[in-house]
Amino acid sequence: MSFNFKITHKGENGRARTGVIETPHGPIQTPAFIPVGTKATVKSTLPDSISSLGAQAVLANAYHLYLQPGSQTIDEAGGLGKFMNWPGPTFTDSGGFQVMSLGAGFKKVIDMQGDSLEESITSSKERLAEVDEEGVTFKSHLDGSSHRFTPEISMQVQHEIGADIIFAFDELTTLYHDKRYQEDSLERTRRWALRCLDEHDRLTKERKERPYQALFGVLQGAHYEDLRKKAARDLGTMSSSGIEFDGFGIGGAIEKSRLGEIVGWVVDELPESKPRHLLGIGEPTDLFEGVENGADTFDCVAPTREARTSAVYSTSGRFNVSGGAYRKDFSPIDDSCQCYTCKNYSRAYLNHLFRSKEILGPTLATIHNVSFIVDLVAKMRSALHNGEFTEFKDSFLGKYNERKV
Repeated sequence: MSFNFKITHKGENGRARTGVIETPHGPIQTPAFIPVGTKATVKSTLPDSISSLGAQAVLANAYHLYLQPGSQTIDEAGGLGKFMNWPGPTFTDSGGFQVMSLGAGFKKVIDMQGDSLEESITSSKERLAEVDEEGVTFKSHLDGSSHRFTPEISMQVQHEIGADIIFAFDELTTLYHDKRYQEDSLERTRRWALRCLDEHDRLTKERKERPYQALFGVLQGAHYEDLRKKAARDLGTMSSSGIEFDGFGIGGAIEKSRLGEIVGWVVDELPESKPRHLLGIGEPTDLFEGVENGADTFDCVAPTREARTSAVYSTSGRFNVSGGAYRKDFSPIDDSCQCYTCKNYSRAYLNHLFRSKEILGPTLATIHNVSFIVDLVAKMRSALHNGEFTEFKDSFLGKYNERKV
């Protein structure tokens, strides 16, 4: 089986849809949330657990795997899926986000509110990543060693990692770059996209014994409507070496308050027949906005990262289960959740684990959070099929609020 995408149902507003992405390692029913296994593992959780809670695919990071253990090692192991004992579909992002953000001293999560800025982003201290027309020179966050990523190298690394869906190398910008820089960066990303297509075609022919890898172009443009639409038109019609992009990733810093609007700009310009992945989005309210405006798949570290700090999701909101109010609360995290954690453990027990700094605490919280988000998007998919998406959205968000206790 190669790669294919089929739309199975269109929602009421014309953008939202359900579909099936066919990959060499199985289908992905969309819309779908893809848990992040940055270093070929979803932190603190077994692959069997991730599969049992309904996840259809996982996403790993090319930058981290390039640095450790090395993409050649994963290639020799038979590819990402075999290396990490995950039989289903896999994604890798291009490494561009980490090369730019970790390499330049940014926060791990680029601010998307537009109202705060770490001084390190614009200070005169040594930058660990430098961008030029050919690519990016950066220093490893692990040991300070110098490395080089170009569109060609990113393609080579991702082909060696062997994921079913890979992404073109792009330049990360933030909400703090002015429009002139955004315009220059967007044009550079366009030129890099052409080079990615050329190298992807070359590697696909050279490694024809390997399963086909689908290449998604990445759309930048920050919060500028004209730039986002230009990126979508440019990459949506782009071809080189006789091939086109198989799908598209919507990337970069996006103002959360305008997420649905920005996704809509892009979707209206892209070919309807190809899947759209919304990079780095995973909070419940944002997922509704993405699905409603035509995104098909999503990935985000939030469910797993927050789980490690005791923050858990419930239908009435997010809360920190380590809080004092839960010391003697013997109810599950969420009464309606059917995950392993909620079936077997109480808030009081998780409270004890986190206060005792036991490793099992993050594991059980991760199982719940990933299950909650995967199941939420699956319910959106079912609601779209049944013509009930708006009612489901209103019902869920009417009860949900992002409180922290």
